[in-house]
Amino acid sequence: MIEEGLTDAEFARIEYEYGFEFADDHRAFLAAGLPVHEPREEEPDTSYVWERPWPDWRNGDPDELRQHLDWPIDFLLQDIQQGHWQPAWGERPDSGEAAVALARSQLAGVPRMVPVYGHRFLPAGHGTFGHPVLSMWGSDIIYYGADLLDYINQEFEEPRPEHPEDWAPQATVPFWRDYL
Repeated sequence: MIEEGLTDAEFARIEYEYGFEFADDHRAFLAAGLPVHEPREEEPDTSYVWERPWPDWRNGDPDELRQHLDWPIDFLLQDIQQGHWQPAWGERPDSGEAAVALARSQLAGVPRMVPVYGHRFLPAGHGTFGHPVLSMWGSDIIYYGADLLDYINQEFEEPRPEHPEDWAPQATVPFWRDYL
């Protein structure tokens, strides 16, 4: 279901409350209409999805929205606990807890990712647009759309369109692009 789009006042409140700015194309998408929870026809494994995969920026539970915003970092930290490490951070500490603590400090300055749907994200950033939509699951990050429109087609069009042979989204987000 699609509700009336977000207003400028709602965008201002959301961006202030959660500490990020929507990318311009994400903002335009949500201003045109706010998608709200509608269960998919198939019953997916619920460990991989949210009960409400569309973030309800208007009426959603603030704790759920923060959890959704924190997803990319939180799941990357779980991978780090299990042994994943970015070589650019130097030598990995021996213990998982020490590695997570060091990684958390390294991750404090990475670009904020904003949920579009489930574990599909766009980077934050007023004045930016055309970023690929990333499917983010810890350190397993892939392109899920060359941009927001391509993503919507890929995720919701049936049958799912095939990418052309020359499909090559361009990584745009520092740090996160190193995982692609």
